[in-house]
Amino acid sequence: MLIITNGTIVDGTGMESFPGDVVVEGDRIADVVRGGAATRGDAEVIDARGCLVTPGFVDSHAHSDAYLVLEPDAPSKLAQGVTTEVNGQCGGSAAPRYGEARLSSDWASLLGERLTWRSFAEYRAAVEAAKPAINTAVFVGHNTLRSSAMGYAARPAEPDELKRMQRLLEESLDAGAWGLTTGLIYQPGRYSTNEEVVALAKAAAAKGGFYATHMRSEGDQILEAIEEVIDLVKASGIRAEISHLKTSGERNWHKIDAVLGRIERAVADGLLLGSDRYPFCAAGTDLDIVLPDWAQEGAAPAEMARLADPEARSRIVAELDASPRDWSQVMIGGAWHPKTKALCGKTVAEILSTNHETPGELVCRILELDRCRTGAFFFGMSEANLDKILSRDWIVPGSDASLRAPWGPLGADHPHPRAYGTMPEFYRRLRALGVTREAAVARMTSVPARRFGIRGRGTIERGAFADIAVWSESEFRSPATYTEPHRFAEGMRHVLVNGAVATLGAAGRRNAGRFLER
Repeated sequence: MLIITNGTIVDGTGMESFPGDVVVEGDRIADVVRGGAATRGDAEVIDARGCLVTPGFVDSHAHSDAYLVLEPDAPSKLAQGVTTEVNGQCGGSAAPRYGEARLSSDWASLLGERLTWRSFAEYRAAVEAAKPAINTAVFVGHNTLRSSAMGYAARPAEPDELKRMQRLLEESLDAGAWGLTTGLIYQPGRYSTNEEVVALAKAAAAKGGFYATHMRSEGDQILEAIEEVIDLVKASGIRAEISHLKTSGERNWHKIDAVLGRIERAVADGLLLGSDRYPFCAAGTDLDIVLPDWAQEGAAPAEMARLADPEARSRIVAELDASPRDWSQVMIGGAWHPKTKALCGKTVAEILSTNHETPGELVCRILELDRCRTGAFFFGMSEANLDKILSRDWIVPGSDASLRAPWGPLGADHPHPRAYGTMPEFYRRLRALGVTREAAVARMTSVPARRFGIRGRGTIERGAFADIAVWSESEFRSPATYTEPHRFAEGMRHVLVNGAVATLGAAGRRNAGRFLER
């Protein structure tokens, strides 16, 4: 038995907080005693004096699929109080992996011999064998299905290829996947028709699965992209999540009210629709996303071949140089070659100010050296719009980030600060907007748990799983920055996952995270 005493309990329901004790037996909360004075006996005691006692946080949009095997202690997540992640997002999952399907280059290169799986069931077994510190609910990515069934072909799927995708999806759902995600700006999902995506969503819905989407546009065509999602929900009846809601590019900032209004009208009409967001104004993805569409076809191997071809490279450089993109808003993130690592945390414009290259020449040189693995941050969002988005009570936190560690193979990367700071920054910004402590905690716990059907988690109540965070409200902050991202969140005192103390550095800690079942 373990008792958390002397804390202020914010139970995740949105109801008023209260002083009390939480009694944990095994992996469950055995009792919640208002006012304290729980019978102690020989129980282990955690003194939460001066701290909030809340459910563990749910990261509704994460990318730790492969890193749960590589770094199962999940230090960047535990330091934020995250006890459950929703992975397999943006159309890219770690499984199933057949045919031409490839993991993202950083996953594959870092996993090495640990990359042993093909099917989703084999992937699940690898995660469970790694004994991660946190829980995970894992979706299947449309891009992973498509590349398994038909490679990276820039065309609509043939009927037999679609059937192959559906079969792989259904097998994965039977093995424990939570549903389907799409990344419709990425290879090869960008070549899919609406009909293809709807057919897969119907297959997921038939088995009780969910849907999450990085839409076809988050900028110029964002309203059209939202209509596509709404039409899919109507056609399939599936529960859908719009990933990291935003209006990208200053010319699209004025669309925010129309965007929010359209989603809210759809919800008022009874559609099962929600969204997540990270509390930062820079997106993070691969630098090769800036390449012309024709140059991206076939993903990294084909991109490298084009960079090695003088004629193709010259065309790429010319098109990048003619682009209206503001290169002061593009910062180099993770880089891998000794000659590119020094560029991490610098914008393309800053780098250009010290040499004689054009933007196209610089981008091609970086990508070639890093073998198209370079990460980048894109500063194209509005602070005012971010506040408008976060003010909606249906927005939940999603880091859009993998777990990280400042040591080992993951310490060599240069991640977005959201990897270390999403939860404290999300909470801070909600409180600054006037959201109550109780409502803010609910949006980080029970609201996403209900939305994704994660049973028994997200609240502190008798019988719930003992995923619990004990933290100092006044000290909960993130020192991570775009130039110094590997800095742990501060203020988290204790974290329990399934009743086991998971806090970094805790004596006798053990990893008790689970591969969650729908």
